[in-house]
Amino acid sequence: MIKTPEEIRGHFKNRRMTVEYGDALETVRLILHQVEHEGDAALQRISLEIDGQPVEEIPKRAWREAYENLDADLRDALETAKERIEAFYRREPVGGFLEAGADGVLGQLVRPLDRVGVYVPGGSAPLLSTVLMTAVPAKVAGVGEIVLASPPRVHPGILAAAWVAGADRLFAMGGAQAIAALAYGTETVPRVDKIMGPGNRYVVLAKREVYGAVGMEGLPGPTETLIIADASADPKLLAADLLAQAEHGPDSEAWLLSSYRELLERVEEELQRQLADLPRASIARQALKRSGLVQVENLEQALELANLYAPEHLCLSLHDPLAVLGQVRNAGGVFLGEHSCEALGDYIAGPSHVMPTSGTARFGGGLSLRDFLKVIPVVGLNQEAARRLATLGARMAREEGLEAHARALDRRSKG
Repeated sequence: MIKTPEEIRGHFKNRRMTVEYGDALETVRLILHQVEHEGDAALQRISLEIDGQPVEEIPKRAWREAYENLDADLRDALETAKERIEAFYRREPVGGFLEAGADGVLGQLVRPLDRVGVYVPGGSAPLLSTVLMTAVPAKVAGVGEIVLASPPRVHPGILAAAWVAGADRLFAMGGAQAIAALAYGTETVPRVDKIMGPGNRYVVLAKREVYGAVGMEGLPGPTETLIIADASADPKLLAADLLAQAEHGPDSEAWLLSSYRELLERVEEELQRQLADLPRASIARQALKRSGLVQVENLEQALELANLYAPEHLCLSLHDPLAVLGQVRNAGGVFLGEHSCEALGDYIAGPSHVMPTSGTARFGGGLSLRDFLKVIPVVGLNQEAARRLATLGARMAREEGLEAHARALDRRSKG
């Protein structure tokens, strides 16, 4: 059923990151507490209870064997994806600066994180692409050690991707217990500085709970795509792209906005045709109930609604997408033209597929080298500059009621 802008505007405006708690939060907190205080003993016990398998570190020889056992086409796909991701991130400017002037030295040190953890889902859709999309940028940024975690039994494709990406360690462990081990460290699992990667609600809740003990690139929610199309777009390709998004999960969202009623009607028909033999059709149908085809008045209204929605993926299936790129304010990633489909971005285009969801693109962006770096300001004022600035600083300190600050500055001003 084709919708109107009025029907969807409220949903677009009020989106935010939510996690269905139920009794999951209590379970997650218990797991986190036990792993933090009991270490490996709790980690192994919980893994056996939940996954039926112990936690173990998988040696690199098993990664290499998994890679060598892949068919040639998949090996080529992984290698090509790695090369394109690496090339993309090597173009990102990340340097600091250190400049001497009349007042002394001011600058920034930019340093990579020492150790990063990556959680890789391994259920019905083992996301081997997530390994490349996180570990390769981390390597380019200069991260000292990359530790992967994926539920037992780890899918061979994930092992092979770890080999291609150049990760350092890989543990067969999943769920909240894996997040706890990475955040707090155990006798065998090293504590990391930051955790990346998607997961189920237990993983997302665990990431939220341990934030502060460890950094996060974000809290991934259900994935989403919003497509803006004009009369030049192919209905078959539009339907295929909507279904590619919808098959991720029943809570995914896939939206198509266009001012062309006939195009929307043809896409609606094509969706039903393509669903007929789709292996994950039942999942996609549930997702499509949360999604929709929307007839807008014009391109300007479509862009206004897109910025309101702040999609993870914004696809501009337009005759001249570059002409409107400047009007995009909120999006995790932008895909120009119907040949630059979001599915290519998921695997092999170049930029990481780790992007903000649930409207968080209003204040965040896609994974970048900056997610693996920290910026350290450097201040080296000379005596004359310190004396001049201290008087002004002391005035501000006393306004805040911080007399010790003011007196420390007074001693410099009287130098």
